[in-house]
Amino acid sequence: MSRGRHRRPRQPLVSRQVSKVSIALTAGGAAAAAPLITAGTANAAPATVAAPQAAAPQAAAPQAAAEAKAAKAAQAAKAAKSKAAAGSYTVASGDTLHGIATSHKVKGGWQTLYQANKKVVGDDPGLIFPGQRLSLGASKARATADRAQAKPAASRSAARTAPAAAKSYPNNLDGWIREALDIMKANNIPGTYQGIHRNIMRESSGNPRAINNWDINARNGVPSKGLLQVIKPTFDAYHVPGTKKDQYDPVANIVAACNYAAARYGSIDNVNGPY
Repeated sequence: MSRGRHRRPRQPLVSRQVSKVSIALTAGGAAAAAPLITAGTANAAPATVAAPQAAAPQAAAPQAAAEAKAAKAAQAAKAAKSKAAAGSYTVASGDTLHGIATSHKVKGGWQTLYQANKKVVGDDPGLIFPGQRLSLGASKARATADRAQAKPAASRSAARTAPAAAKSYPNNLDGWIREALDIMKANNIPGTYQGIHRNIMRESSGNPRAINNWDINARNGVPSKGLLQVIKPTFDAYHVPGTKKDQYDPVANIVAACNYAAARYGSIDNVNGPY
């Protein structure tokens, strides 16, 4: 009994296990404790790692929108630049208005291009300089060119009408031939001054009242008359409207005779004897 009093009390089993665990934690440090921590937090770790990944799309959305906006702005700028380029051209070394108008298909050619840019080019369309900016605007160029061309066209029309109305011919052989030539030209009848004059001098010596009363035609009752000595049936068949219906009229006689010669010989110029 006396020995029993001095015996060390027995420690509970739980206390010894806790002490061993505490000793193990203290001795092993973090490395020894890691399996306990890993075992106790196995479900939390993936959540901690996945959190930044879940947030990534939200962070990328504003960046994607900014990039799309920048791309759209760049495309708009490019379109504006292309539009500007299509409406204008900067002269380079070696350029000509003809070459520029041809390559850019300017309606009306270099004349239209020049009229649209006359203030830039100056009075000489053959002299342009590198760096000059030319407008290729079709509507403006066409309107300007139309105005520029309308005036000369009107002037040419007036010039054609006025001389025809005011033109006069001397009442002599030269005047008769020249008036006849103008009428022949309007009616597509060939012949030259020299060809007509040569045949007149052979047939009548330039006398519009000449008549042949001795040849076969005269014996048949249709004598040759006038400058080019045509008979009545030939005169009537080849008479040109607008001239007098008179064999002795010098202009009517020349035109009818030349019309007949064109039909039979190709031209009065091909006649060198009786016809």
